[in-house]
Amino acid sequence: MLADKDRIFTNLYGFQSANLLAARARGDWDNTKALLALGPDEIITRMKASGLRGRGGAGFPTGTKWGFMPKEPKPDRPNFLVINADESEPGSCKDREIMRHDPHKLIEGALVAGFAMRARAAYIYIRGEYIREAEVLFAAVAEAYDAGLVGKNAAGSGYDFDVFVHRGAGAYICGEETAMLESLEGKKGQPRLKPPFPAGAGLYGCPTTVNNVESIAVAPTILRRGAAWFAGFGAKGNEGTKLFQISGHVNKPCVVEEAMSIPFRQLIEEHCGGIRGGWDNLLAVIPGGSSVPLVPAAQIMDVAMDFDGLKAVGSGLGTAAVIVMDKSTDIVRAISRISYFYKHESCGQCTPCREGTGWMWRMMERMRTGEAELGEIDMLQQVTKQVEGHSICALGDAAAWPIQGLIKHFRPEMERRITDRAGGGLAPMMEAAE
Repeated sequence: MLADKDRIFTNLYGFQSANLLAARARGDWDNTKALLALGPDEIITRMKASGLRGRGGAGFPTGTKWGFMPKEPKPDRPNFLVINADESEPGSCKDREIMRHDPHKLIEGALVAGFAMRARAAYIYIRGEYIREAEVLFAAVAEAYDAGLVGKNAAGSGYDFDVFVHRGAGAYICGEETAMLESLEGKKGQPRLKPPFPAGAGLYGCPTTVNNVESIAVAPTILRRGAAWFAGFGAKGNEGTKLFQISGHVNKPCVVEEAMSIPFRQLIEEHCGGIRGGWDNLLAVIPGGSSVPLVPAAQIMDVAMDFDGLKAVGSGLGTAAVIVMDKSTDIVRAISRISYFYKHESCGQCTPCREGTGWMWRMMERMRTGEAELGEIDMLQQVTKQVEGHSICALGDAAAWPIQGLIKHFRPEMERRITDRAGGGLAPMMEAAE
């Protein structure tokens, strides 16, 4: 278990105030000027050495991403940092805890990251439904301005840096980085074709880096405590600590900071009090938010909770939103519900996603009720492959993968429903689980 002294988010549960005075008592904004005095190149070098990979789902090395930005911005094309706080992935709820309880970590991280990338300003794009979180964030930014920590001569460094908070309107697609940029510019939130990538032409056509809230918020602590300290947690290529969000059929659902690569069983036992009804009652787990394939109980028990460990069992870490399902779960209905979410949130720009998500959901409903034919399972699998990898952004993949995981691991249950219906009755899910 991660020791308290090694936790970055020391007010994750809001036992203390979120204001600047309390944040400073916890170590935030402690001689930030000295961190900036390292210089942009040294900050990026240390972030690379820490092994930090993006915490928003893709897992791209953060220091490397920062290094893509132009080192000599043009006066008419300034660099920008955009922070993705549009946390709309079902199951994911870590960024909201940072914003409502530890907002100054995010703001200080924005300054440090922005300075390293020679950015003129940071835009924090926050999910529209996060009402109270936005209020806290607005107040924290105002405090930082009043204290001279951001704005002109930020933290006494001689560097001018602004922070803007922009509230979204509740569209899941605006969590995709280029759709977010479109929304920030006041346009319809639809993904852009790439290239050009944001580092070349992003917000307002200027060089832009988009990072997740957690990726930015950990940066000052990494620089204060050292890259080697952060790299000391987790397996090689999966370094650092991570916020895990565990929901579903556990005794104590929670958001917790833990070391990367912690085994699944240990994570659940130590922080959630085990599976509801005991480990024999576990059916399957979605380990990284609704867009990653599920993993059946037998395969996930001792898996290392990191990028490589979950990839090895055909899934992914994603945002580390761990959704636990016991044997009371109607697994086909659960995946059908996820399919409806992606059908509803498709922006409609490209045909495979616009048509495919609706088609897949309607097929999943037929699977749920058992009204489908056995041959339609293979047809559904084929259509997921036609959607996957053929859309402008990753929403097509996100809609396809849960269904692929269901067919791969629970095809007998899908077949049983169809044959039972044909035979005159639908047996309960519990019997199949047993």
